[in-house]
Amino acid sequence: MSDNELVLRYQSGDECALKALIERYEKRLFSYILVSVKNKELAEDIFQDTFIKVINTIRSGNYYDEGKFFQWIMRIANNLKVDYYRRSQKLPVMSATENYDALDFLTSREESVEQTMVREQVYADLDRVVEHLPEEQREVLKLRIYNDYSFKEIAAVTGVSINTALGRMRYAILNMRKLIREHQISVEL
Repeated sequence: MSDNELVLRYQSGDECALKALIERYEKRLFSYILVSVKNKELAEDIFQDTFIKVINTIRSGNYYDEGKFFQWIMRIANNLKVDYYRRSQKLPVMSATENYDALDFLTSREESVEQTMVREQVYADLDRVVEHLPEEQREVLKLRIYNDYSFKEIAAVTGVSINTALGRMRYAILNMRKLIREHQISVEL
């Protein structure tokens, strides 16, 4: 039975269909998460939260089958992983024996208004360049750069081989260089 058929059966009230979907992908998904986070307890939390989100999305009627159910749940898991790391980022810890002034840390991070404007313009220009890439290249580039995926993880999420993911990244970089030259965009901060 296809993933879509199981989703439809679950939407109709068949709890066994959901169980079948979970059993179909639980090992692959959990392995992927565990390899990514390298912490069993955290992997279990993300795995559980992933399926809670899957269940809620299907129940609310917001799941639209595109024939890529596994890639969809992988993206959910990845987004939850990224959210976890964002939430857990903390300021650097300094020991009590070190002579640091709290203001030293704050002022070292400050940048001038001009630097901020230049940085924001460079990022905006790069975002526009990325949006002109073909979809496959854009997806690999965003997973690699923005989400810090390994090429093994990218291959799993996109459903292609590692070599294909590497090739797409290579062409994305080449195409970005070409677009930057053609449009005379400065990418120096």
